[in-house]
Formats: sequence, structure tokens, C-alpha cells
Amino acid sequence: MANIKSAAKRMRQSEARRQRNRTVRSKVRSAVKTARGAQGEALRPSVLEAIRALDKAVTKGVVHRNTAARKKSALARRLAARA
Repeated sequence: MANIKSAAKRMRQSEARRQRNRTVRSKVRSAVKTARGAQGEALRPSVLEAIRALDKAVTKGVVHRNTAARKKSALARRLAARA
């Protein structure tokens, strides 16, 4: 445990941010996984939902923009190949 007030506050802040980031990252992973496994009519909406989740994660600073771009590109390629 921290002995200094500022260190204790920093720990509280870090934990709160970690929890917030964790939920966002989890939603992104779930959306991408769903989009990868989708077939037929469900493919396009699930890919769009995953792209939306990735964009939100970038806006919140949870995922790096290049990482999101790479994942979005892979999903778009997959969508184009099945169409």
C-alpha cells in the first residue's frame, strides 16, 4: 500500500481506468469475434458493429488507431471476399 497521499490517489485512478478500459476492450473483442464467425445475412451488420466498437475504443484511447485500422481492414477484406 502506498505511504504517500498522491501515490494512493494515483493507485485509485489507475484502478478505475483499468476497469473502464477492460470493459471497452472486452466489448471490442466480442464484437470482432462475432464478426469473424458470422455468415450469410448476419455478416455485414456484425462487421459494421465491430468497426463501430473499434472506432469507439480508439476515441476513448483504449486501442491504438493503427491496431484498430488493421482489424477493420481485415474485417472489410473478409466481408468483400464473401460478397
